[in-house]
Amino acid sequence: MADAPKKSKISSSRRLGLKIRLLAVAAQMLQEDTQQKIKEREDALAERVPPLNLSGLSLQELQDLCKDLHHKIDVVDEEHYDIGLKVSKNDKEIQDMNLKITELQSKFKKPTLRRVKISAEAMLSVLLGSKHKESFDFKANLKTVKKEEEKKEEVTDWRKNVEAMSGMEGRKKLFDASGN
Repeated sequence: MADAPKKSKISSSRRLGLKIRLLAVAAQMLQEDTQQKIKEREDALAERVPPLNLSGLSLQELQDLCKDLHHKIDVVDEEHYDIGLKVSKNDKEIQDMNLKITELQSKFKKPTLRRVKISAEAMLSVLLGSKHKESFDFKANLKTVKKEEEKKEEVTDWRKNVEAMSGMEGRKKLFDASGN
């Protein structure tokens, strides 16, 4: 019974009618939205750019107006260029960071490094190339450290040490002599 398809409570004709109404409402809302955006754009342009009043202007005033408009165009072009550079720079940074993320997330196997034994002269010849003519004896320049021999105490009989520490050395001899 669980495998049987569920029957819809809404008939197919009713479902089709609802879809048509939803699409009509969505189309109407989309059209209203585009008209609202056009109106907002026109309002913003009217606010930023005042209408030109060219009637009654002399030739010198028209030239001044043209120079002023050219100056404003140059300023806008500079801003456009600066913003374009910032956007391209940010896009490049985002791309680089995404690359780093993918590198970190991927399973990157680090190669095992091997120890290379090379003499000091060979290393200098590799680093300096043909400039290396003299040989240096680095081991001769190292300071030698003399190890001090530690004074080792002679191992003695512990009983003698105990007798010496107790101060009974002479008395014990007297006792031993009288007991014999």
